[in-house]
Amino acid sequence: MGQLGHIDRKTMLYQTKVEYGDWAMNHVQGCSHGCNYPCYAFLMARRFGRVKTYDEWLRPSIVDNTLDLLRKELPKHKDEIERVQLCFTTDPFMVGYPEVGKMSINAIKLINEYGIPCVVLTKGILPIELAELSDINQYGITLVSLDEGFREEMEPGAASLADRLAALKTLSDTGCKTWVSMEPYPTPNVHEQELQPILEAVSFTNQIVFGRVHYDRRASAYEDLNAFYRGAAKQVRTFCEENGIDCHIKKGTAD
Repeated sequence: MGQLGHIDRKTMLYQTKVEYGDWAMNHVQGCSHGCNYPCYAFLMARRFGRVKTYDEWLRPSIVDNTLDLLRKELPKHKDEIERVQLCFTTDPFMVGYPEVGKMSINAIKLINEYGIPCVVLTKGILPIELAELSDINQYGITLVSLDEGFREEMEPGAASLADRLAALKTLSDTGCKTWVSMEPYPTPNVHEQELQPILEAVSFTNQIVFGRVHYDRRASAYEDLNAFYRGAAKQVRTFCEENGIDCHIKKGTAD
């Protein structure tokens, strides 16, 4: 179990510019998963002076006044919000930090009281308690490979791929809406693999979001970069169409 830091903030909810997002909240600063592909959240946190180093980023701090902020902000913005994403710059079910998961569940409950759905994304393990919450929510995992060795190399602090998938499938089996983020999907020079088995492993989900690698010089150096992602995006679209799954290809992925 990790040692959490504690901070307060002045605001919590914000409108996101992410193409498949609406509003979002990030009730933790930092993330212990230690992803070894360039982390956009860390890059932005460093740019704006929230943290100085990646080691500092790996020591997360929970926002203690999260629920107080939500109680103030939800009445003001409830008519503007279609859904709230947890989270874009941290992980709501971070491995080894049960206090983060508890706060996430309480935040989801509070947001749902206003009839607003939450969209959850984690590299941790989605708890079965989520099945007891409103059926307007959608729960997802990040999954870009089925190779546990690659996961240990690229996401050393995250949950195992098998455990992630099992938790997602359990929620799906209870009737929860589920989704998978396949981003950043690695180029063959970063990790050689077949896409089809990954798609088949998540064929029970309601939605697949697929996106390319960014900010990684290794991927950028791949000779057939654009052709590779065009082909992969087409394969994802075809699979989703054949299986009745909602498909979202991130902008720029197939261009």
